Amino acid sequence: MQAGGKMKPAVTFAPLAFTELPGWEEDDHAAAFKAFLTSCERLSASARERATSDKLPPAPAALVAACAAATQLGAPVGRAAAKAFFEAHFTPNAVAHDGARGLLTGYYEPLVEGSRTPQGAFQTPIYKRPPDLVNLVDETQRASVGMGLTHVRKTDKGTEPFPTRAQIEQGALKDRNLELLYLADPVEVFFLQVQGSGRVKLADGSIVRIHYDGKNGHPYSSIGRYLIEKGLLAADKVSMGALKRWLKADPERAKLVLWQNASYVFFRELKGPEAAGPLGALGARLTPGRSLAVDASHYALGSPIYVSGEGMTHVSKGGTFHRLMIAQDVGSAIKGPERGDIYFGSGDAAGRLAGVTKHPGRFIVLLANEAPARVDAMPSEPRSQNARQ
Repeated sequence: MQAGGKMKPAVTFAPLAFTELPGWEEDDHAAAFKAFLTSCERLSASARERATSDKLPPAPAALVAACAAATQLGAPVGRAAAKAFFEAHFTPNAVAHDGARGLLTGYYEPLVEGSRTPQGAFQTPIYKRPPDLVNLVDETQRASVGMGLTHVRKTDKGTEPFPTRAQIEQGALKDRNLELLYLADPVEVFFLQVQGSGRVKLADGSIVRIHYDGKNGHPYSSIGRYLIEKGLLAADKVSMGALKRWLKADPERAKLVLWQNASYVFFRELKGPEAAGPLGALGARLTPGRSLAVDASHYALGSPIYVSGEGMTHVSKGGTFHRLMIAQDVGSAIKGPERGDIYFGSGDAAGRLAGVTKHPGRFIVLLANEAPARVDAMPSEPRSQNARQ
């Protein structure tokens, strides 16, 4: 049972043959392999560390072994060799459960304008993680808590709930030297928090990349659903763009709606090699169109998952979507065994794709074999052939 009294969906796996996966032969397995490889360093590190409560949970041994084999292959690897790798080291399993119907949405890395100091239009702060914020669960497991708290404030007497979004926006963190950057308004901050990462362009033209660094612990509530229930937006008209336009049209109206979601996200600035690209919860760099946010209470991060969706004409010609993706991220709203959030990349074009993605989806999880095949037993292929750069 999840915190909050809600039963966790019962999930079973049924082994399949790769020939039973729709579109498997046509997929770009080299692109999936490249994304998988980005997870392997973190998976291997988590296995070595045998993670404590503030680190990644240990990855399944078979998945770590598959990573070791992938690392030996290196990159680039062509499509045929990548396909052979997945078929040698994994078994596809259909996912059966009694939870909600599968749903695919999208997210991206926004680019917004901002400032390191409050000046001109930039008066709304983005906050760093407060030093008195403590985790009740591992960050990768926060979706499994239901309506319970995931983080709390440490006090001299113990712990207490951290201030809500409304309280923070009314000054609960003021004068604590927690301001990281400043944006133009609370709506921009809110959408940055929903995405979990972003790039902020400063007046001198430089760009700062920021990343999720904890939240205030209160459960996430969809303001889109709130507006629909109140009859303020039609269900068939709700998209990220429509929601943003509605909020920006009236700041005072927007403020009251934003406060319906008590959850509030904190950020840190990425520097050095980390700043080269957006990171997922696994700590690996995200790959557009191949990285997937999942409910980590059901799947180990780093797992390959074959995702199928229908009606996704904005993503795939003809609308049929069959793609091998890698579970590399999580999200407070991503709950359930067939709930996936597709990472579409950085910038406005990616944002447009993410903003209109809300389609039924099905998962086939590739579970690592207990005794992975030897790399040198796999079909050979020149690395330059069909290599995906």
